[in-house]
Amino acid sequence: MSHLIKTDVKYRNWIADVSKRFRQSQLKAAVKVNSEMLRFYWGLGRDIAFLSEEAGYGSGFYQTISSDLKDVFPNIKSFSTTNLKYMRYFYEMYPEANENRQQVGDDLENAANRPQLADDLEMIFYIPWGHNRTILDKCKGNLEKALFYVKKTLENNWSRAVLMNFLDTDLYERQGKAITNFSLTLPEDQGDLAQAMTKDPYNFDFIAISEQYNEKELKDALLANVEKLLMELGSGFAYAGREVELNIGKTENFIDLLFYNYKLHCFFVVEVKIGEFQSGDMGQLGAYMVAVNHQIKSEKDGPTLGLIICKSKDNVKAQYALEASSQPMGIAVYDINRFLPEDYQSSLPTIEEIEAELSDKAEGGQDNA
Repeated sequence: MSHLIKTDVKYRNWIADVSKRFRQSQLKAAVKVNSEMLRFYWGLGRDIAFLSEEAGYGSGFYQTISSDLKDVFPNIKSFSTTNLKYMRYFYEMYPEANENRQQVGDDLENAANRPQLADDLEMIFYIPWGHNRTILDKCKGNLEKALFYVKKTLENNWSRAVLMNFLDTDLYERQGKAITNFSLTLPEDQGDLAQAMTKDPYNFDFIAISEQYNEKELKDALLANVEKLLMELGSGFAYAGREVELNIGKTENFIDLLFYNYKLHCFFVVEVKIGEFQSGDMGQLGAYMVAVNHQIKSEKDGPTLGLIICKSKDNVKAQYALEASSQPMGIAVYDINRFLPEDYQSSLPTIEEIEAELSDKAEGGQDNA
């Protein structure tokens, strides 16, 4: 009987549905517990701020509170002097945040994309306390910057390590700064999203190359660190290929890097240049984008976007070139500060030398057998 039940399609679908609902219930419970705790921290931070201002307590104030609360709650580790100070910072960064309870919708996994779930200030109660502390450290007094990182954390499910990476590389200052023609070539909602995904400069400090690098070495280094490259490009990007072949007329052409963005539902062509931007680069990129539209994208995909990432650019020249193009594209520079010593690359063994070394060791092992 049990074997028949397990092979029944409706039964298996029901089990899968129960499993999904259970995971959603666990997630809702975890988010609710986290939210309630953060609201308590915010309220305690407010109380501490008021007590300190009204009574003028001195430097031993936090130690006294910490000691008294630990006496009442001996098994709770949240009341250290450091954590109490962060609670006050938390309140002072977001003094207008309220304690209204908002119902979490059924589809919690899409919560970050639902404005009705949490307004800008409500978002602070939906990320972990460790993330909030990190943002408070890095955004000191800058409410707009802090909320930017809170929102990005929710949208992309960033771990604290990923959040730290983007804080350290000044994502807020770089986000959406690339020169593009998206406002002229894309519908308003799509153009806004595309613009928000572009940065200037792109930070390539996660790669280490020789100071006298060429384009091939740069592209090889980027692809060797493709996960970090995708993080730097932004949310929604998936790697689709390098040196992707396109036949345009009777010639073979190769796209430097091809990505797909599942938020915009379109392909994203990236051309990497180690020198200054030249107007002719636009023609090459535009031809590749049109070819992708004809040869790769499906009817369900949106217009292909293009980006030239170069070592430097004249902003006026770049803006004029973009205005002359009907294809949605942008131009940004990249920043690399990490270089290998000049003689390091030449000291690296070649593939042939590595193979020869392995072969010698293998023969030696046979002789000793």
